Amino acid sequence: MRRVKEVIIVEGRYDKNTVAQAVDATIIETSGVRILSDGEKIALLRRLAEKRGIILLTDSDRGGFFIRGRLRGLLDVSGVKHAYIPDIEGKERRKASPSKEGKLGVEGMAPDVIIKALEQAGATFEDEADPPGGERRKPDECRLSPPRCAARISKADLYGAGLTGGADSAIKRRELQKRLGLPERLTANGLLDVLNILYLREEFLEMLR
Repeated sequence: MRRVKEVIIVEGRYDKNTVAQAVDATIIETSGVRILSDGEKIALLRRLAEKRGIILLTDSDRGGFFIRGRLRGLLDVSGVKHAYIPDIEGKERRKASPSKEGKLGVEGMAPDVIIKALEQAGATFEDEADPPGGERRKPDECRLSPPRCAARISKADLYGAGLTGGADSAIKRRELQKRLGLPERLTANGLLDVLNILYLREEFLEMLR
């Protein structure tokens, strides 16, 4: 599966599932237009755009273009790329009827269509396979951002810090997210993705001491 360096922004969880079947990437949902009034999440997207770059991949209907246009104005344009899906008539399998405009959304696209849209947007593909056994690459082989090539923060690190698996782990995550200026509603997996974009593992472990 091809890896994409940029963070991909989609509208909903079904879109996220579809894109995850096409490429290996960090994918964040807008939850529709709700993101436009979520100052914390907008601030996070700005940080991600600066650190990794982001790709907006919304539906090709009026709602999708409305979200895209508003985010274009709220984010640093230099760190944002735009991927567009083609206009294809039809409906997604899970829906009883087509959308108002009768077009398939991102969730209805085939993997090759998603990949083509990302290619046309100028996505940065990092296709090298992971080494056997999960060993880390040498710095000059790092498949993501070479200046930040280091061991990644793992689920075990979150567990060891009491951020998952404990009775008060959710409280500890919220406290950490508040301290780091991250959205309160991030899931544990979402937090892990964001931490690996913004911090080296050594930096993360140091801030916990």
